[in-house]
Amino acid sequence: MNKMQEIRIEKVTLNIGTGGPGENLEKARRLIKNLTNAKTVPTTTKKRIPAWSIRPGLQIGTKTTLRGRKAEEFFKKAIDAKSKILNKKNFDKNGNLSFGIPEYLDIPGAEYDMSVGIIGLEVAVTLSRPGFRIAKRRIKTKKIPKTHRISRQQAIDFVTSKYLVVLREEE
Repeated sequence: MNKMQEIRIEKVTLNIGTGGPGENLEKARRLIKNLTNAKTVPTTTKKRIPAWSIRPGLQIGTKTTLRGRKAEEFFKKAIDAKSKILNKKNFDKNGNLSFGIPEYLDIPGAEYDMSVGIIGLEVAVTLSRPGFRIAKRRIKTKKIPKTHRISRQQAIDFVTSKYLVVLREEE
């Protein structure tokens, strides 16, 4: 196989949406810090939705991004929490995948924290290939050619072969 065609995990993003500031947001921050030992970043609203008491600039969640070896290790744990079973709808057309974990206690190695309680989280995995940097560099930015992009089927093949994930049909 061509080295430039090898697929790898670029990053794993963990997200917990709480719907508003307060005690639940602090619990979410503490949980992500305990699971990953990484700094968390608040997610803020951009729109005003009076029915939900949301206004621009309000912190409604927290997230963190893992890269490199840490990302791969956490992804293995997160897949184990899902019993290595994913749906086809967890993959998007660009080859990325995302799924939810209803209770953080399902993650191997995670210990119950009474101050946090039971919270679920979202895991988003971004896949890439060597050469994807051309879309993000500052000088001479270019689009990634169609032949070099990761398709949904290629992402499914990568995850099923490398991480032994079983694909379940949508219900």
